[in-house]
Order: sequence, then structure tokens, then C-alpha cells
Amino acid sequence: MALTEDQVREALKQVVDPELFVNVIDLGLVYKVELKDREDEKKDVVIEMTLTSPACPAGPQLIQQAKQVLSHLEGVGEVEVKLVMTPPWTPDRMSEAARDQLGIF
Repeated sequence: MALTEDQVREALKQVVDPELFVNVIDLGLVYKVELKDREDEKKDVVIEMTLTSPACPAGPQLIQQAKQVLSHLEGVGEVEVKLVMTPPWTPDRMSEAARDQLGIF
């Protein structure tokens, strides 16, 4: 079975912000998931993600966790996580589950 964007996004739910205790998908930090075909039937994964603030101290940890989680998925070749700050993250990007968890209504 070929790797899909949905599988990548589901796996990224294992990456949890250590300050907010909410995963990067529900926080809305992942802007883009790109899968690139390779000759060996694997797919390289390129993620564009942001942080809740440019000075977020958890940034390196989140990037490393994302790479680790994705590298364990079947069918994944190389993993690249690009940190982007445009557009800036706002709480509007959070899922309903994240809002409930953080008590934001």
C-alpha cells in the first residue's frame, strides 16, 4: 500500500508540544505535507511546519520528533522538515479538539 498524506498527518499526531501538551496537527502547526516518489518505491516526505511563536524553545525538539516519527513509517525514504514563519501561526488554526483541551472557546 502506497504512503498517503493522511498517514503522514496521522503519524504526526504523535508529536506533542511539550509546553501545551497538544499534538502539532491539532495545533495547526503543519502547513504542508509533500510526498515525492523515488525509484525504490519509497516516498520522500517534506513537511512545512511553523511554531506557535518564532522564539518557541521547543522548535528543535518538535522538528526532531517529527523526523523520528515519520522515518518509522513504512514506505518512507528521506524526511525533511522545513520550518516556516509565513503565514504566522494563530490560535484560529487549532482543531476543535485542541481548543477543548486548552479550554479555549
